[in-house]
Amino acid sequence: MHRNTSKAFLVACLFLTLILTPAAFHRDLLCAAEADSSQRPNILWLTCEDNNVNWVGCYGNPYAETPRIDALATEGFQYMHCYSNAPVCAPSRSTWITGVHAISMGTHPMRSRNEIPHDRIRYYPDLLKEAGYFVGNEKKTDYNIGGRPDTEAWDTNKADWQELKQKQPFFMVINSTLSHESKAFGDVDHTTHSPDDVRLAKYHPDIPDIRKNYAHYHDQMKKMDAEIGASLDALEAAGLAENTIVVHNSDHGGVIARSKRFLFNSGTHCPLIIRIPEKFKHLRPGDPGSKVHDLVSFIDMTKTWLNLCGAQTPDYLQGRVFLGPDKASRDYHVSFRTRMDERCDNVRAIRDTRFLYIRNYMPYAPWGQHLNYLWNMRATQAWQEHYLAGKTDSVTGRFFGTKPPAELYDTSVDPDNVNNLVDDPKYAAEVERLSKALDAWQLEHFDSGLIPESEMLKRVEQSGKMIYDIVRDPSLYDVKAYQQAAAAALAIDPQNRAKFYQDLQHTDSGVRYWAIVGCFLLPQKADLDMEVIRKSLDDESDHVRAMAAWILYRSGDQDAAQACWNEMLRESSYASLKIFNIIDWIGNGTQPYEEAMAACQYSHGGYVDRMKEYMKISSKPPAKTKGKSKAKAN
Repeated sequence: MHRNTSKAFLVACLFLTLILTPAAFHRDLLCAAEADSSQRPNILWLTCEDNNVNWVGCYGNPYAETPRIDALATEGFQYMHCYSNAPVCAPSRSTWITGVHAISMGTHPMRSRNEIPHDRIRYYPDLLKEAGYFVGNEKKTDYNIGGRPDTEAWDTNKADWQELKQKQPFFMVINSTLSHESKAFGDVDHTTHSPDDVRLAKYHPDIPDIRKNYAHYHDQMKKMDAEIGASLDALEAAGLAENTIVVHNSDHGGVIARSKRFLFNSGTHCPLIIRIPEKFKHLRPGDPGSKVHDLVSFIDMTKTWLNLCGAQTPDYLQGRVFLGPDKASRDYHVSFRTRMDERCDNVRAIRDTRFLYIRNYMPYAPWGQHLNYLWNMRATQAWQEHYLAGKTDSVTGRFFGTKPPAELYDTSVDPDNVNNLVDDPKYAAEVERLSKALDAWQLEHFDSGLIPESEMLKRVEQSGKMIYDIVRDPSLYDVKAYQQAAAAALAIDPQNRAKFYQDLQHTDSGVRYWAIVGCFLLPQKADLDMEVIRKSLDDESDHVRAMAAWILYRSGDQDAAQACWNEMLRESSYASLKIFNIIDWIGNGTQPYEEAMAACQYSHGGYVDRMKEYMKISSKPPAKTKGKSKAKAN
């Protein structure tokens, strides 16, 4: 009887082994070991801020001073192709905490705090806790998500090593702020690191203050490295190293101008180092000290950590497992950038391990538009001064110009992304391949950034639904229609003019928006029908009106454009931030708009006030000028 029972049990186990998926089998093994917590890996995630691979010694910069991170790479595995999905903290961390792309749920604009359906999208620490993990975060959250306090999902906000020893298995995040962009501000004249010992990016002019700012940031990176080392030492002293997988990476790239906030290598190519103890060597991707050339996207981290810990991996997760027995390779990584603080922009990028393709949905917006926060850095100020003095060349001065609709870079030979190959016939196949892949990605992931941000917020208000649900309902947000309309606009082809006129009558404001953008992008010799454009000054969408006014301004009818913009500003239009940006991009001063700008009460999260500060607009409206026309443009 006993022998028969044992035999039946073995047959059942074999059957289960054969039918279970690798992920389920791995999870069941971990769950079976729950009684012995030493068989379940702890994870210590040592994050830092705002630095790309060029600031870390083991990634090839001979001047970088990061001995503890470099040593960790020799003990673990150094990933050579890891990229953030957003080039700034809040959208990047929004993607991390949910395992859903910020652009797929409406949390991509900087400091927007748009809500998501928390009953359907859970934070990964919730799922880890259900799997028996003690979860902590010291102390960076910044998830850019409304409807739930950022700290609610965590058991603790402090790394108490004795507590962690008692709470195994644990998942602990420790974030260093010592490499944050703000640490690159201030005095650059008294650095420990020598300004002679820096490796300048090709797009930066070789001038003293930029060298000094590089040196200043190297000093900060050295301090951050020491803080990472202190956490590793504490882990060792607590006797936890043999049970703990250690992960180190930055939250996106940076930090000198044209890195953070931009979708070039400099803004998205991040260090990623993982050390796996002997006890869990079955999870290793190779021999310790090796370099791993797999393509890793930040979106993959959430699903990977859950998988390694034996937790649930819900169907809504948009990443892939990149480590362990359930590893799945990826062909492409996608990054996105929309509004950053007070500055409007809209960019997507897709890449493999060699080529980077960038699509600029607002090519009329310069890369280097003034951002109050970024301009606190001496390097940024010095670069602009150098440019305005006429001392930059085609490479070092390009940052301050407008963008092409598309860019392609061969990152294997051009890691600084200064040689745009998009119009080179030799690379036409690569452009087509990557562009099609990006189109497919946008449809699959419901890209919510294909209409202006405040236009989307208007739909939220009108529908009573969250962005996550709006973009998944074609009757409220037609991803494919906007994608096609945007493609026609970015083609800058006069043969599309008749289609633009037709689409200006479309019932969907998103299609009308791209039609007016398409008209704007056409060269002036395309002979636009200004009567058609003038009718759009009365469009129901304020974003359509704003762009139509810009076309009229450019064609010489400045009075009509100024009247339209001033009316919208006085009425606190939801497109006010875009109008402030347009007036600044034009560069002809604020005098005709100052009264309306001062009267504007639309906040846009406080960023309209930032534009007022930069443009020196008093919060108190100036005295009215007698005889000044207030008539609505028509």
